[in-house]
Amino acid sequence: MNRLFLILMQVSFAKKFSAHAFDYPKNDFAQQTRQSMTFISIRNVRKIAACCLLAPALLLIGVTAAATETDWGRFKKNFVEPDGRVVDTEQGGISHSEGQGYAMLLAVHYGDRASFEQIWQWTKKNLQVRSDNLLAWRWMPQVGITDQNNASDGDLLVAWSLLRASKKFHAPEYLQASQKIACDIREKLLRKAPQGLVLLPGAEGFDKPEGITVNLSYWVFPALDEIGQADPAPEWDALAKTGMTILQYANFGRWGLPPDWLILTEKVAPSDKFSEQFGYNAVRIPLYLLWSRRESPSLLKPYREFWSYFKGAKFMPSWTNLKNDSVDSYDASAGIHKLAQWVLDYLGPPSARGYRFDERQGYYASVLFLLTDMAMHERRLGKVP
Repeated sequence: MNRLFLILMQVSFAKKFSAHAFDYPKNDFAQQTRQSMTFISIRNVRKIAACCLLAPALLLIGVTAAATETDWGRFKKNFVEPDGRVVDTEQGGISHSEGQGYAMLLAVHYGDRASFEQIWQWTKKNLQVRSDNLLAWRWMPQVGITDQNNASDGDLLVAWSLLRASKKFHAPEYLQASQKIACDIREKLLRKAPQGLVLLPGAEGFDKPEGITVNLSYWVFPALDEIGQADPAPEWDALAKTGMTILQYANFGRWGLPPDWLILTEKVAPSDKFSEQFGYNAVRIPLYLLWSRRESPSLLKPYREFWSYFKGAKFMPSWTNLKNDSVDSYDASAGIHKLAQWVLDYLGPPSARGYRFDERQGYYASVLFLLTDMAMHERRLGKVP
């Protein structure tokens, strides 16, 4: 009788999974499966047993059909060239170290070694052209490198993705490449400020007599944690601690949000060299806090208050000006909505509302959506850097 019960369970699960697993929410799916099992009578056992031979094939067909057009596949189709160049469609089709790093990270997450290798080889050939191991940050079609300066978040992302790839794909050559970049980040991009050890956004142009300009979204906390384990130097932990310290008092505007760019002297203030707003850069800060499990109710409070203010409104803005509290007049992308919902659901029941990946919204919106999904997935698995 136990063997018969197992057969009934397998057939019922296979039928329901192949037909509905990608349509029903988790709880409804479980309920549908239980109901299906209830209505199977013992007299139908012979018919059901015969169907067991077909169930695995039907199950495989269902899963394969659902997986042929994954979000990652759609991202590659729209933003990754066959040679591995990642295209920023919102900035005239340029490529940059940030985009290459994000795509490499996603390729590792999805277990796509072929794409990872293509993206890394293009990055190494076209961006890793400085006299050190850091990456020139911007590349344009028909022109090539247009700025030899680096972007520190891009360097961190590439080093982090190489480190993860070395483990996932058992490739020591990726580890060596990661360590070289990490070493140059430590040696060339860290500075002592009154607040502690900070990360320059680039090797040139950010450390001046009037103060050090930083971008808090360049503190990719989960990357700092993992790189610090592979490269056990005290600077990584010190850098993370300074970032957390600055976040506690980098609060400006009506909602007390951090700006995209800060200038550090004895005090902390939004940099007047850039737009004084919480926008497309700083929006990544709560993502990295949650991803690295460094969040707290007080640290998430500004983001929660900003995004919850527009609950029930016709749109949720992408940015706010921290000087006059004006906001964007257009609705934020699905990527920002997905991240905002995660922050708003913090310490509460998850929202029933879902957001779908939409590559038509452009490179950055697509990256933010996939990164948020990736971070949420890793937290559900209990993965800690």
